[in-house]
Amino acid sequence: MKTLLQVLLVEDDPNVRLGCEQAMQLAGIPVIVTASAEEAEKYLQDDFPGIVVTDMRLPGISGMDLLRKVRARDADLPVIIITGHGDVTLAVEAMRNGAYDFMQKPFSTDDLIEVVRRALEKRALVLEVEALRRRLDQRDDLEARLIGRSPQMQKVRRLILDVADAGVDILIFGETGTGKEMVARCLHDLSRAGQENYVAINCGGMADNLLDSELFGHEPGAFTGAQKRRIGKIEYASGGTLFLDELESMPMNMQIKLLRVLQERVIERLGSNQLIPVNCRVVAASKEDLKLWSEQGKFRADLYYRLNVVRIELPPLRERREDIPALYDAFLLQAAKRYNRALPAVSPETMQRLMAQDWPGNIRELKNVADCHVLGIGGGTAPVGQVGTPSLTEAVENYERQLINDEFSRQGGNIQRTADAFRIARTTMHDKLKKYGLL
Repeated sequence: MKTLLQVLLVEDDPNVRLGCEQAMQLAGIPVIVTASAEEAEKYLQDDFPGIVVTDMRLPGISGMDLLRKVRARDADLPVIIITGHGDVTLAVEAMRNGAYDFMQKPFSTDDLIEVVRRALEKRALVLEVEALRRRLDQRDDLEARLIGRSPQMQKVRRLILDVADAGVDILIFGETGTGKEMVARCLHDLSRAGQENYVAINCGGMADNLLDSELFGHEPGAFTGAQKRRIGKIEYASGGTLFLDELESMPMNMQIKLLRVLQERVIERLGSNQLIPVNCRVVAASKEDLKLWSEQGKFRADLYYRLNVVRIELPPLRERREDIPALYDAFLLQAAKRYNRALPAVSPETMQRLMAQDWPGNIRELKNVADCHVLGIGGGTAPVGQVGTPSLTEAVENYERQLINDEFSRQGGNIQRTADAFRIARTTMHDKLKKYGLL
């Protein structure tokens, strides 16, 4: 969408100011009018979508000083100077200082409009080139972070570029280990909120009774042990991005409260009746089909439709095998740098084995195998090191991974029930699932 360009008119003479303003309005040119350079400076932010038309002689900061300030901030922003009769010397100085053009009083409104139109055309071209350059930079950054030339990944990157700065809430769907959090981080970094807080919370890695306080915060005395005020994740993310991973694990009562936040953009801390405005983008991720879950009564349909304004689907690694060589090379480089090890060679036979795997843990599992390769140890589902008997530690970990994977599948991907089956704490279960690339 092209930005509507406008004229910032700075003129202290009310009659001249009104005449110029009406002429531009009749010509269909949006115009902002100010009587001083000090007032005009409030509008001159980076990439100002327009041009400046200023009188030379102003109360306070002069038109010449305003020209210098504009040029120092943005040398490509056209400034048209209005000079009084006989101020030829000032007009020449202004042109030397980078003014786009000058108008000498008295002047016809037709001449003014012609000069303004030419300056606006120049500004439009500059802003279009800058926007294209930023988009190319973002595309290059995305290709480095979301690796893969497969059609599926090209589609994902295009969608991210299209919606990153739109500010809408987003739902990311993908199997365990497909890179959902990386996509969320890219959406944040490429948005206007990229300099603000990025707050991530895993809805499945926390006890239900703690999730409420973690999201909404609490006041002193809200519950036993609440000795001081706590700012919740949603409030802390205001102005930035809140990433909710494993949304399918969120309890029904919390889904209701989250829906209210999305609709009204306010929260209440536990133990308080005060409404606190929040303005954060919510990016949610799920490995489950939430539409199907909502039809089965396992997830609130109204929350699903509220979040599903934009849906980004990440393909499993088995459906984009052509990306495995580039991904594996990148992971080897990262691991070699992280562990200060030499970069190992990858034989054609090893790459064939990697390409043949189904990768139930997707990218995360492939990354774990790359780490093991660099460290010269076994691990993962694709043997890449020396062939031989695994160590006791490796054998135990492989056995534990298989046990957990089987039970996790039997329990329908429910962390709490899996933890109960093994008689361990939910947090311990969650950490083990993460460790073995099963989440």
